[in-house]
Amino acid sequence: MAEKKTLVYEGKAKKIWSTDDEKLYISEFKDDLTAFNGEKKSSEEGKGALNNKISTELFKYLQKKGISTHFVEMIDDNHMLHKKADVILIEVIVRNIATGSLSRNLGIEDGKVLPFTLVEFDYKNDELGDPKLNDQHCLILELVKDTSELDYIRYMARRINDLLKAFYAERNLTLVDFKLEFGRDMDGNIILIDELSPDNFRLWDSESGEKMDKDRFREGLGGLKVAYEEVLNRILGGK
Repeated sequence: MAEKKTLVYEGKAKKIWSTDDEKLYISEFKDDLTAFNGEKKSSEEGKGALNNKISTELFKYLQKKGISTHFVEMIDDNHMLHKKADVILIEVIVRNIATGSLSRNLGIEDGKVLPFTLVEFDYKNDELGDPKLNDQHCLILELVKDTSELDYIRYMARRINDLLKAFYAERNLTLVDFKLEFGRDMDGNIILIDELSPDNFRLWDSESGEKMDKDRFREGLGGLKVAYEEVLNRILGGK
């Protein structure tokens, strides 16, 4: 079994470790919570393990549906083995319903179902506050090789959205919006990376509208771990 060697990167929610295999890394999921570009911080015991388990189930589901991802296997509660990939520094935001920054910035009514799936790009740069990007920005910053890669990333984002919307709908959860990250594997292929958890997904109970994601922390609602546990239970119960 692969073992952690050198700490390669530490972010807000995970530590990334090298292994004996140059093609494989290990992600260690942390219990830390951050919001508003790190201005609000806390910790919730067991949160990292829940995110690892939820991400594992979703990566496995997407792989069965033909989506290329970095996932290899879950090692234990807090550790995931995955392929090494060069991160594309674009946060891909996929929106089905207006809320959060979209409503604040553009004045769109909170909770309004969008007429089509909106895909936005943010620059993955904490020092700059993750600003919005258009295609020309992406090319000027050399985040991608050409516009065909941006077209592919948008296509993959919409495909993943279609799959996960249906997946969650079967579990009485509404997929409001979410963030994806992509990277290039060692063969240069663009694959889905990072995590797929309520830290990065807005999920509402389809009947009550209750928030089942990190907005519980952002908005001081409490009960974050209980909500994440419920999401995991619905995922496992609906298999």
